[in-house]
Amino acid sequence: MAAYAVCVRDGQLLLARSPAADGTPEWVLPGGGMEHGEDPYDTVRREVAEETGYQVRVTGLLGIDSSRHVFPSGRPRRRTDHHGVRILYEAEITGGELRYEIGGSTDLAAWHDLAAVPGLTRIRLVDTALRLWRERPPHGRLDGHPLPRQVNEE
Repeated sequence: MAAYAVCVRDGQLLLARSPAADGTPEWVLPGGGMEHGEDPYDTVRREVAEETGYQVRVTGLLGIDSSRHVFPSGRPRRRTDHHGVRILYEAEITGGELRYEIGGSTDLAAWHDLAAVPGLTRIRLVDTALRLWRERPPHGRLDGHPLPRQVNEE
């Protein structure tokens, strides 16, 4: 379980940069994993502060994204079956100053023009979140979005 913020201000989206599994930097939404017993609302506010330096006010629930991936493991015939559930909130900046996270999962935070986002190296969740933000489906699910899928990555 994880919670992420979609912060749009003056036509720009706040993103954080994180290394992918292969070390290539990719842009992600500010947010991350819930700690045991933590409310998702508190998770998103904590994670945004840790990764960007900003305090935010959650202004709405955009939706929930769910995916399932099966990854091969180091041992023969053993795989890791990961099911990710990500809660996507809309949030506005209420305080703090933009800064980079030190010693965490991200190394840079920046505002990006919405029109430039498709050209960035980013995770799929950024696109999902922006569609939810633009379309605002009342049920929090994008039309045509399949049920959680299983992907076998060899």
